Amino acid sequence: MLSDGGFWIVQILNSLQLAMLLFLLSVGLTVIFGLMNFVNLAHGSLYAAGALIGYSVSMWTGSVWWAYLLAPVAVMALGWALYGLVIDRMRKAGPMNQVLVTFGLIFVLMDVQRYIWGTDQVGVQNAPFSGSIEILGQIYPEYRLFIIAVGLGVFALLYLSLEYTRLGAEVRAGVDDAETASCLGVNVERTFLIVFLIGCALAGLAGAVALPAFSAEAGMGIAILIPTLVVVVVGGLGSLTGALAGSLLIATTLTFGQVFLPKFAGILMYALLVVILLVRPQGLFPARS
Repeated sequence: MLSDGGFWIVQILNSLQLAMLLFLLSVGLTVIFGLMNFVNLAHGSLYAAGALIGYSVSMWTGSVWWAYLLAPVAVMALGWALYGLVIDRMRKAGPMNQVLVTFGLIFVLMDVQRYIWGTDQVGVQNAPFSGSIEILGQIYPEYRLFIIAVGLGVFALLYLSLEYTRLGAEVRAGVDDAETASCLGVNVERTFLIVFLIGCALAGLAGAVALPAFSAEAGMGIAILIPTLVVVVVGGLGSLTGALAGSLLIATTLTFGQVFLPKFAGILMYALLVVILLVRPQGLFPARS
């Protein structure tokens, strides 16, 4: 097995596919952390909402492509409502209160999802790229390559937006020093809201993209929340590069851990977290020290 080139390529692609899902979730969360200093533990529930809304959209329209388009918009609208009702009121309440409130939101959103979609797993059968390709004698699903392409495309789009647009400059200024940016005329409050909504939309997109590969159920956001938080801490707060690097590291650790040490894959992730925190407590690529 170890001398089989196809085996290594398939495992690397599996790592990349998981990394792209973690990136789509963590990039919004890390920028919200970095810009707003807000701990939103309900971010994983927005991922579950994206998958379940995507399921309903694909059933209504008969096309998963509409789910990729409408689920992020719907989750962004849900995030807007949460921002107005809860998040904005809790921004100055301190991290402990933020953790407690958003932890409660996880269960509120999970019960709402169970009420609407039930407790069974749901999936779609009409996903695009449903075939397989052969890589050095190994059969690999085309859809997982599609997930990798979506993640890399979103990274490129976010990188160009952060580096070459006015909004990107405002986000970078806000992450670096919000008070000074505000004194220089940056509407930090508006930037806060836009960043939060983009983070929600990306969580919804991650859920919709994951739906054909993993199916969906109420509460699926809890399982993905811990690896996502680990990615944010490992990569460093507020950093696009950190989110990508952290996603690649954690996904590689989990994927190869499941292959070679399946009983200790989760422990390996936390061991990597501890090592990085001991060496670089601020994370690998923090937006600010």
